[in-house]
Amino acid sequence: MTIPDTTAPPALWRQIAAGGCAIVGFTAFLALVWYASATLFLLFAGILFGVFLTALSDLLKRVIGGGDGLRLAIVCVVFTAALAAFLVLYGATIAEQADVLTATVKSQISTVKAFLDRHGVDTSFLDFGTLSTTDNAPSATSRLPNAGAIASSTSTVLNQSLKILAALFSTVGNIFIVVLLGVLLAAQPLVYRDGMLRLVPMRHRAAAAVLFDDLGETLRRWLLGQLVTMTTIAVVVSIGLSVIGIPGALALGIQTGLLTFIPTVGGIIAGTIIVLASLGSGWAALISAFALYLVVQVLEGNVLTPMIQRRAIEIPPATIFGAQILLAFLFGLWGLALTLPLIAVIKVVMRHVYREAGLDMPIAVKT
Repeated sequence: MTIPDTTAPPALWRQIAAGGCAIVGFTAFLALVWYASATLFLLFAGILFGVFLTALSDLLKRVIGGGDGLRLAIVCVVFTAALAAFLVLYGATIAEQADVLTATVKSQISTVKAFLDRHGVDTSFLDFGTLSTTDNAPSATSRLPNAGAIASSTSTVLNQSLKILAALFSTVGNIFIVVLLGVLLAAQPLVYRDGMLRLVPMRHRAAAAVLFDDLGETLRRWLLGQLVTMTTIAVVVSIGLSVIGIPGALALGIQTGLLTFIPTVGGIIAGTIIVLASLGSGWAALISAFALYLVVQVLEGNVLTPMIQRRAIEIPPATIFGAQILLAFLFGLWGLALTLPLIAVIKVVMRHVYREAGLDMPIAVKT
């Protein structure tokens, strides 16, 4: 007589329950990431700044030695002093050139809008709410506001002022969080590394240590290379546009260098602004500025990036551009700006996961 197996159904139910719990947990994790994305990106930016300070401190160790705290203090003091000196020497010039640049870009956009209007192209997306001065405009007397309109306007101005102040405090607060978090992480990097390792099970702790070190080294190399690339681009563009005679050359150079942090999209935005700023200086200046922009793009893509970051991040441009579109759509400006370091982190993590699973095998190439 055959005895039925009574242990199979409970085991099956346990597997189904475990699978359901895993699905619910993963869904909850995705929901948490979605709703807390701004905070997570802010923390990631603070970690990047901490890695950047640690990289500068390690470079200083080769020169003067000393303890970690002393080197970090020197890096912070020198960095702050250099930034303050730059703002004192060139702050007024940058502000003046930024105003000129803004006026020039707005004027050229209006010119482009008028050209497109004459050729029957819808330019409502370029409408900045300019005042029309047609013959059917109301008289000066009819345009005088009444008491209710004045009160409404005052309320509107107050609301707009509060919004501007809130945005300002939010921006300053975010910068403060990034800087403070970066300094705290750079002050004791090994303490936080060891603390994270204690959260990993003992059998995976050695592999996790190698992963953390690889992540830190990858981000460190990329940040230092990015700093050199951004500085070089800013200097070349500023000098080149000054020689050409484009107004706001220093401001354009600085904004081009900063936008270099965002691959592909940042270069397109910087090039568009340079072209718009050059339209009022004549065709020769426009062609020269566009040629300078092309030279800078070739310099960045074929000289600076391969030489400086060849050992940091090797990611195909199409992958970066596609990830930028996806992350910008999902998370806005944060996703666009931090696409490359995020891809670098994912790439390093996946490489270690495949290696631990024994799947790190060469890909067969078709002949």
